Amino acid sequence: MGWIPDEGKGLPPPGVVNRNSFWLGGMGWCAAMLHNAINHRPPLKSGVHRQVLLTTIGWFLGYHLTKYENYVHAKLDREMNEYMKLHPDDFAPKEKKTFAEIVEPFIPVR
Repeated sequence: MGWIPDEGKGLPPPGVVNRNSFWLGGMGWCAAMLHNAINHRPPLKSGVHRQVLLTTIGWFLGYHLTKYENYVHAKLDREMNEYMKLHPDDFAPKEKKTFAEIVEPFIPVR
């Protein structure tokens, strides 16, 4: 079943490069760097396979976190639109004003 129910699988997939993937991938890479530094190894040169692995894991988790985030926001939007359809008198359209009606008349001070 996973995190996202079947109704959420109809949503378009997020981009492969998104803020959550980028952030968690970077955090995975920083974790590998920190592990190398704690063990007194050269941070960039040693454990490159571990750096790639943790970056990939972070990127994967960020992608699926973004999918879940999109599902939650779509669900909230759907519920809000249903509520607005059921209670139209609470959401009456506002009267449109021109810009001149909003702004006070300009009187120069000399």
